[in-house]
Amino acid sequence: MKTADELAVDGPIRRVLVANRGEIAVRIIHTLKRLGIESVLAVSAADRNSMGARLADRAVCIGPARATDSYLRIGTLIEAARGVGAQAIHPGYGFLSERAEFAAACEENGLIFIGPTAEQIERVGNKLEARRCAEQAEVPIAPGGQVDNLPAALEMAEQIGYPVLIKAVGGGGGRGLKRANTPAELSALFDLASSEALAAFGDGRVYVECFVTQGRHVEVQILGDGQSVIHLGDRDCSVQRRYQKLVEEAPAPHLSDAMRRDLHAAAVRFSKHINYRSLGTIEFLVDVARQRFYFLEMNARIQVEHPVTEQITGLDLVAEQIIVAQGHALRMKQADVRLTGHAIECRINAEDPTQDFRPAPGRLTAAHFPGWTDLRVDTHMEAGAMIPPYYDSMIAKVIATGSDREQARRLLESALADVRIEGVLTNIALHRAVLATPEFIEGGFDTGFLGRFLAGSGAAIFGQPATPPASPTASEGPRP
Repeated sequence: MKTADELAVDGPIRRVLVANRGEIAVRIIHTLKRLGIESVLAVSAADRNSMGARLADRAVCIGPARATDSYLRIGTLIEAARGVGAQAIHPGYGFLSERAEFAAACEENGLIFIGPTAEQIERVGNKLEARRCAEQAEVPIAPGGQVDNLPAALEMAEQIGYPVLIKAVGGGGGRGLKRANTPAELSALFDLASSEALAAFGDGRVYVECFVTQGRHVEVQILGDGQSVIHLGDRDCSVQRRYQKLVEEAPAPHLSDAMRRDLHAAAVRFSKHINYRSLGTIEFLVDVARQRFYFLEMNARIQVEHPVTEQITGLDLVAEQIIVAQGHALRMKQADVRLTGHAIECRINAEDPTQDFRPAPGRLTAAHFPGWTDLRVDTHMEAGAMIPPYYDSMIAKVIATGSDREQARRLLESALADVRIEGVLTNIALHRAVLATPEFIEGGFDTGFLGRFLAGSGAAIFGQPATPPASPTASEGPRP
C-alpha cells in the first residue's frame, strides 16, 4: 500500500488556495507543507496578520473583514485561485464548504474542489432529500416528515406523539429548530420556526420529527472515492450547548459491539448509495432507552472534531482528502483501518460565562499551551493575536490521547489546568468542571447533560443558568 504522502503528490495539484481562516486553515496549511504542495491563504482584511497568513507560502486579500464581503464571495475566491495559479481549492469547514454552487463554480473554472461533488452536496444539504436517501439505503430515520402548514404539522405530531421537533429543511445549526411539547406550543412555534428557516437559509420549509428524550449524538467518519467507501470509526459529540458541540471523543463510549457495527454499516451504506467522494460524516441520534439509532444528517466536509479520529487511526485526513481529489482510488481497504486508544477534544472559545457564554472578542495578551506527549493543540492564536468580532470565537482545540478513555480524560484535565489564556474570557473553567463531573467520568451522558449541569450545580460556577438545549439532535452550527 502506497503511503498518503506518495499518493497525495501524484497528480495535478501543485498549489492550493485555502478558502478559510482560523485553526482549520492552519491545519490544512501544515499538511500541504508536509506534502510539498504550495499553499495560498485567502484572507480578509481582518486576517492579514494572522498565523495562517504567515505560515502559508502566500496570502491574498479577498475583501473587507465581514464574511459576506470576503469568505462568502464565490466569485472573488474563484478569481483569487485563478489569479495565483492554483489548481485546487480547499474549503475547510463552515463558510462555503457545503455550498453546492461553490463546488460547481470550481469545476466550471477548471479548479479541483477538495471535497465532494456539487450534486452530492446538494443532495445531502437538503434534509428531506437526505432522509429519502437514508430510507433508500435502508438506514433508520426518525419518525416524521415534511409539513406544509400548521394543520399538517398538528396531524403529524398527533401521529408520532409529543414532544416533537420542528426542523428546517434547508440547514442546521439550531436555526429554525423548535421543540413543542403540546399542540398549543406547536401552534405558537410553527410560523416562528418557518420564518427563522427562511431568514437563515432562504427556504422556509420545515418538517416535524419525533423528539428523543434521552439521546446521544454519535457520528461515523467515512471516506469515499466515488466507488468504494470505508469508515474510520465513530465519535460521540453529545456535550453541546446552544446546538454547538463543545467536547468530542473517539470512539463513542458505552456502545454495544452490535450497535457500533450497525452504526458503521449504516454510514457506509448511506455513503455508497450516493457514490460519495471525499471525507464525510454521518450523524446519528442514538435512543439510549430503546437502544435504537436514527439518521440525522450528513456533513459533506471535514469536521471540526476530525482530530480525535486522526489520533485513534494515525491518519492525516486532509492528506486523504487530497488523494481522492487527485482522482485516486482509496489507498486502503476497511481491513487496513486500525483503531487504537481513545481521544477527547475540548473546544476553547472566547466566551463570557456571566453572559450566557456570549462570544467575547478581544486581544490575547498571553497564550500558553502545554507541549506534552499525547497532547495535541490545534490553534491559530498566540500572544498579541486578535479575536475579531466578525467570526466564531474559537481559540484552540486541545486533544488528549490515551490508551483508554480515563487516561485521555485525566491528561486533558491536567492540560487544561496548565493552559494560560489572558486578555479575553474563555470557557476553560466550564471544560474543567465538565470533565470532573461523575456523569462525564462514567461516560453515560446524553445531549441534555450540559443543559442540566448549567441549570443545576453549574449555575453557581457560571452565573445565571443557561436555557437547556431544546434538542438532542443539534448539529454543529455554521460559522458566520
